[in-house]
Amino acid sequence: MKTIKTTLTIALLSCAAFSVGAHAADDAYKMRDKQIEAEYKSAMELCKPMKGNNQDVCEKEAKAKRTKAEVDNKAAAKTGDVRADANKEKREADYKVAKEKCDAMSGDAKDMCQKQAKTTYNM
Repeated sequence: MKTIKTTLTIALLSCAAFSVGAHAADDAYKMRDKQIEAEYKSAMELCKPMKGNNQDVCEKEAKAKRTKAEVDNKAAAKTGDVRADANKEKREADYKVAKEKCDAMSGDAKDMCQKQAKTTYNM
């Protein structure tokens, strides 16, 4: 029983850490998106005093830089989503193991074990 409690405690802490990490990743994405837009506006301001083809080239370079930065930012966010999916599947697998361990018990101990597993793994 002590091993189960230790395992459940570790799993609970892991889930809490992931939740905080996912929120931080979303905030980082939004913050980087704002930074990209600010850099783009700044670059476009530098193009204003130019004339003709030089101005056109400057503006195209600013737009290309913004596009590349946005794509990189989206790719980083998708990587976070993949990690979130992987962590969810790991949590579900750990829950199944914890639930199976509860099957060795009976009565109130089994009920308590199953409730603890559901709570720990957010099931």
